[in-house]
Amino acid sequence: MGQKESGEHAEMKIQSGQEAKKAGYKVPFGTVSITAQARTLIDTALESRWVTKGKYVKEFEEQFAALFGVRYGVAVSSGTDADALACASLYDHGARRGDEIIVPALSFVATGNAVFQAGFTPVFVDVKRTTLNIDPDLIEARITPRTRAIMPVHLMGKPAEMDRICAIAKKHQLKIIEDAAEAHGAEYRGRKIGAIGDMACFSLYAAHIVTTIEGGIIITDCENTAEALRSLRNHGMTGKFTFERIGFSAKMNEIEAAVGLGNIAIFQDILNARRRNMLYLIEKFARFDRFFITLKEEAHEKLGPHAFSIILREGVNFSKDEFVAYIESRGVDSRNLFYSMPTQCPSYAFLGYKLGDFPEAEYCSDHGTHIGIHQDIDIGQLDYVVSVVDDFLKTRA
Repeated sequence: MGQKESGEHAEMKIQSGQEAKKAGYKVPFGTVSITAQARTLIDTALESRWVTKGKYVKEFEEQFAALFGVRYGVAVSSGTDADALACASLYDHGARRGDEIIVPALSFVATGNAVFQAGFTPVFVDVKRTTLNIDPDLIEARITPRTRAIMPVHLMGKPAEMDRICAIAKKHQLKIIEDAAEAHGAEYRGRKIGAIGDMACFSLYAAHIVTTIEGGIIITDCENTAEALRSLRNHGMTGKFTFERIGFSAKMNEIEAAVGLGNIAIFQDILNARRRNMLYLIEKFARFDRFFITLKEEAHEKLGPHAFSIILREGVNFSKDEFVAYIESRGVDSRNLFYSMPTQCPSYAFLGYKLGDFPEAEYCSDHGTHIGIHQDIDIGQLDYVVSVVDDFLKTRA
């Protein structure tokens, strides 16, 4: 795995935080593993001149679904399209345009955008600051006669509270669409995230555990849903030229599928490396607990780590911007912890929400960042991150 498997990364090996400082090593946010197997498959596809959806896409769908113990996978062109097609499949279950889908307020904006793109209205629910995920206590108050589904997001690979969400969905006869974009390999009470709801949507973007560079996939155990999704990704077509649905143009190609097949072959290695890095930082950041909220792994779950989130606690004597500026100046790459879609994304202003409507999501965005823990980061680099944070806090002592 890593440098040996991918052949792509001239990785600098750093044994300690002090060596990292001397080398000026940058701890990058993301990486991508392109294996020798993927290169061979890409060459074969190019030589065959069949590069649109073909046998590699089918193999990738089957192998990805098998990772999660479900029957069907439908590969598409992005994680956003995966969400949108999953929502659009609800029309086969009696939904109408303008009906509602419940989503967490805090997520990458693609979650809300996909609901709109499918012709539905997102209904937002605040999150829990300590988990970043939708607060089950607030869901039922947002259900109306027009609600058709709940779309929990397993943000940063932290499983949402699926037992409670499933109970609410069953009570109100709602579908569950898991947005597992960042949660490859996560588990909840002994079940794999992605195999709990009616459908699950994964992003296969470059920064994720399984990548096709760009791409997405929906998995399900329902044959009829899988058939609808295959039709929806190809303009709503069935057969040779019959258009039964209002569909999308969202197919995956053979080159992307070849990269994905290479990643599936080393999936467990990538997952193990990311979990090692996540658990190591959780342990090391315990010393900073009075300054930061970080995700924890509870006994009933396993995180499928995407990145390591850091949220400033109330009352600290520094701002997120000061913290981020410092770690960035020392070579630690970071990203903002997303936004409260309904109140912090200008594109959603027409919905009429106002700042303060989703206080937890807004707090996470205003005071949160996240850094990489991917498979090409080693323990020395993580020690360097800890030393950088320690140095920053000493300047604020």
